[in-house]
Amino acid sequence: MADTRENRRTRALVSLPPQLRAGQVFEVRATLSHPMETGQRVGADGQRVPRDIVTRFEARLDGVLVFAADLFPAITANPYLAFPLRAERNASLQLQWTGDHGFEHRETVTLVVA
Repeated sequence: MADTRENRRTRALVSLPPQLRAGQVFEVRATLSHPMETGQRVGADGQRVPRDIVTRFEARLDGVLVFAADLFPAITANPYLAFPLRAERNASLQLQWTGDHGFEHRETVTLVVA
């Protein structure tokens, strides 16, 4: 995790079915704790709050890009994404969020396929 603008703690929740079967499609659900400030709001001091959003999400299965999304200021705080996936064997699922001001957060989940 890196955030050059401020030292905030980022947390991601990744949800998968409890059991995965080879070749069966399942849903990956991921939520990232992030304020997603649009840059349009005025703060208590009367100054515009700088934009601070997550701009890209990528999911890679054993290094191969399997899902990607570009995010924009209209996305809510703590963005939630869900996408279908199919795994034929045990694999590593790497999730990466990147954004403004050098923001980057990564999570890795090991998929155990029966």
